[in-house]
Amino acid sequence: MPVFLRYLLNLAPANPIAVRLVQNGSRRSRHMLIRSAYLALLVLVMLWALLTQTGGGGAVSFRRLAEAGAGTFTSVAYLQILLICVLSPVFMAGAIAQEASPRTWEVLLTTPLSRLQIVLGNLLGRLFFVLALLFASLPLFALTQYFGGVPGRSIFTSYLVAASAALLVGAIAIALAVSRVAGRRAVFTFYVAVVTYLGVSWGLDSWLRQSGMGAGPSGRGVTWMTGVNPFLALDALLNPTTYPSADTGSRSGLAAFMLERPVRAWVVLSCGLSLVLIAASTLTVRTGGLARRSEGRGLPWYRKLLGLSGKAADGEGVTFRPPRHVWHNPIAWREAAARNATLGRIMARWSFIVLGVAVAVAVIIAYDTSAIAAQDYRLALLVIVLVELAVTMLVAINMSATAISREREDGTLDLLLTTPVTPAEYLGGKLRGLVAYLIPMMAVPVATMLLAGLHAAVGGLNAPGNAQVPAGPALQGVMVPVVLPEAGVVLALSAAPFMALCVMIGLHWSLKSKGAIASVVGAVVVAAVIAAVVGGCGFNAGRSIPAVGPALLGLSPFASTLALVEPVESMYDTVVQSGSGDLFLARVSLLIGAAVSAGVYIVAVWALHSQMVRRFDMTVRKLAGTN
Repeated sequence: MPVFLRYLLNLAPANPIAVRLVQNGSRRSRHMLIRSAYLALLVLVMLWALLTQTGGGGAVSFRRLAEAGAGTFTSVAYLQILLICVLSPVFMAGAIAQEASPRTWEVLLTTPLSRLQIVLGNLLGRLFFVLALLFASLPLFALTQYFGGVPGRSIFTSYLVAASAALLVGAIAIALAVSRVAGRRAVFTFYVAVVTYLGVSWGLDSWLRQSGMGAGPSGRGVTWMTGVNPFLALDALLNPTTYPSADTGSRSGLAAFMLERPVRAWVVLSCGLSLVLIAASTLTVRTGGLARRSEGRGLPWYRKLLGLSGKAADGEGVTFRPPRHVWHNPIAWREAAARNATLGRIMARWSFIVLGVAVAVAVIIAYDTSAIAAQDYRLALLVIVLVELAVTMLVAINMSATAISREREDGTLDLLLTTPVTPAEYLGGKLRGLVAYLIPMMAVPVATMLLAGLHAAVGGLNAPGNAQVPAGPALQGVMVPVVLPEAGVVLALSAAPFMALCVMIGLHWSLKSKGAIASVVGAVVVAAVIAAVVGGCGFNAGRSIPAVGPALLGLSPFASTLALVEPVESMYDTVVQSGSGDLFLARVSLLIGAAVSAGVYIVAVWALHSQMVRRFDMTVRKLAGTN
């Protein structure tokens, strides 16, 4: 065999690291269950879309069948991109977690494997399972060809968009593992970064389109954000009529690259960034990455400045820890206080709080001074609050999902079980401490909606006309508040108990899981499904069911946020049924629904807590000695 060909085989197909990862992963039942659930979900969505778009039975014309096939393919393609973004961190979590076990790297670096083999082996070995998900769904997509209306080129291009997103996620995971700057819980950072990036880029795209700065005759086509967001790139591919690209040859330079071929731009940019990360990882893999260990003694200056120093000295030079005021429940105090034990955590938390409040105030001032239009103001509030709620939910899940599994891994749980602390006190303390830590973060979206609601209630400051906007084409001449005045109260009633339920879901998975990664992944999936189902059902009910529908919107903080900013669209039947466009019934129903949902979530938290207390001893003994 030629030397060059042997070298290429050792880099990818015959790479010993990739072969080991694929063989070991193929024997795990978790991977098989994920693939089965992935395909089952795609099949269900496809069948549901076909039934709803063809009328559910009877004779169907070929044209109607082709339209149904095209619509079904579009729905499944969007779902596939979403699932890849959610599941890619699951399969790449092992690469990130290697930093937490540096001995693995030390042994690996003593082998004769080259730096490129180490990086590509870890990348391809774990990326194999993500690509297997994509190829497993190819026969399902091929079935849509029988209905017509779905070009084969669109199918393969959608796969290329999804594969590029998976490659980028994998390259980032390998870069984090090689640089040694991430730990086992960096899976959470993945989810936060993905949600924030997708939400912000979508919001900027919507704003650019509404302002007429996109491509197309009306300026509502692709924008500069389309080529850097996989969902927008897929939208440009599947909906060229409603989301048109710029005409070929109408732009030049970078504008032509981003606006004329947005799908190609996404593929090139994501693959190019992946290659850059792989090259950087290859250069730093044998030099210890980017992390540096401090050789000096003593505490850093910032720990002393922030009061984080762990020791003090008395007059005789004996060191001791200064006394601290501990709550009645020491577990609750420890959970709330230990989260602020490092500079990075303090900076991350308060940066989120300060930046969120500052952005909210800036947007309200911009609208009050007529710097932005009402439509842009509503869109900005919606994006800001939804992203803040999503980030807070992910923080709650991450902290709670590692609260018990982390203590099991480092042996702290064994020590706590020897104390007089009961299971009820232990789990209740975890819940109270985590909620206490999350309160300032939960206050950011609530404060944003409270300020916006007060601004609408007082009729604006500089321009009283900014307090109300036209209801829309369905209700000519009717004016509605730009934001419902009670927005802060409704969001507080809807969001706070929901976040407490997310904390309990995380604690449940943390108690029953062996490791931190498994608990984080399980809790994120369960909480995401609950949020999607409750939010989706609530939104559909709020729009189509009079009177009762708005109350169901209160079950989800995401759906209620949409109702507070876009009340007519979200509670359409209730508002239109009144004839005059009166929002009173819809607003009262939404407020009552938020209050009732708070009680429902509190009962759910109490029931889950009671169930965990009853099974605590059995679960802990079952997992005793595992790490």
